[in-house]
Amino acid sequence: MDHLLAQLRAAAEPTRLRLLALCARGALCVTDLCDVLGQSQPRLSRHLKLLVEAGLLERIPEGANAYFQVPAGATLVRQLLARLPEEEPQLVADRRQAARIAAERARAASEAFRRDGADWDELRALDLPARAIEEAIAEALPERIGRLVDIGTGTGGLLELLAERTGHATGLDASREMLALARARLTERGIAGHCAVRQADMYRLPLADASQDVATLQMVLHYAEDPAAALAEAARVLRPHGTLLVVDLAPHERADVMAHHAHRWPGFDDALISQWLDGAGCALRQTREIPGAMAVRLWSAQRLPATARSPEPALEL
Repeated sequence: MDHLLAQLRAAAEPTRLRLLALCARGALCVTDLCDVLGQSQPRLSRHLKLLVEAGLLERIPEGANAYFQVPAGATLVRQLLARLPEEEPQLVADRRQAARIAAERARAASEAFRRDGADWDELRALDLPARAIEEAIAEALPERIGRLVDIGTGTGGLLELLAERTGHATGLDASREMLALARARLTERGIAGHCAVRQADMYRLPLADASQDVATLQMVLHYAEDPAAALAEAARVLRPHGTLLVVDLAPHERADVMAHHAHRWPGFDDALISQWLDGAGCALRQTREIPGAMAVRLWSAQRLPATARSPEPALEL
């Protein structure tokens, strides 16, 4: 009862209700919130501190900055916000300002990518069959997913693809520019309430052991210095019998692609992926190849319980 009362007291203030309403629609940093609410940073920081201490918001560090969002399990926040009038003028004005900020952030990030010549949409850059790959991913994953983590999420395309099937999805990426585009994308699609992104290293995921039902790595592994370690870290956060889906290039001899896109690996064969998965405590269950300008392969694996026996052979689809 004390915890509930503390949460109710924390939320029972106009500015803090506005903060909850904003952060429930997508992660925002203090600077963004100051811009939207027209209040000073010290004042908003105190409000945010109270909300975080009460468990109504969570603080996600990102470099020198931090983003605030409603935690996945904060049902009280959802219940309180459901009672607020959707067309209340102050809330409407806040949403309009937040949308403007998200659009400006996305535009700045896009301009930075164009200026620096980075091919952030790698499927398009490599002329890969994006639609066929998306369909294969959708077929390889469970119809309903409780908690999903997309490692190397980029601009959040996979989060958008799986949003309707997922209770809560987290996209992780090391690039702040990518995350800016991803946040804008999730907000524009109206899915930022249960899909969030944060900055993270693929070798040190900010997630608890056995906390996820599905982990995905799409077009990420060929950049990794140590793919085996990346897969082991992905497996760590999976619950027993959870699904690990890897999507990457099949073996190729395109030295020009490796040089231009700074790839570390010229694709992967089944034997190597299976070896790494086995070392990570996972069993390779299915494989599939998508033909195209460069062949893409999908490897679907299952996290084995500690007492599991040798895995069954993988099926070629």
